[in-house]
Amino acid sequence: MLVASRQVEDVLYGHPAVAEAAVIGLPDERWIEAVTAVVVVRDKVGEAELIAYARERLAAFKAPKRVLFVDRLPRNASGKILKRELRDRFGS
Repeated sequence: MLVASRQVEDVLYGHPAVAEAAVIGLPDERWIEAVTAVVVVRDKVGEAELIAYARERLAAFKAPKRVLFVDRLPRNASGKILKRELRDRFGS
């Protein structure tokens, strides 16, 4: 099934600890491609808490299977998040 990354990102932005979020698909043995959230946080929060938060607000298949924490998201000159860079960085 296709998951709209924007829908998942919007839910994650609703969590008070999340400053920025990008959702990408990463290779996964079980799921073929797993919904993965890459987030910048303003307050301490754990992966399990963010996944549970998303599962309460989304269908189970849309919720992230993994959450990766970064200090900042890569952006181009106009401010767009470079999801290809995130897939390259974390997909191997």
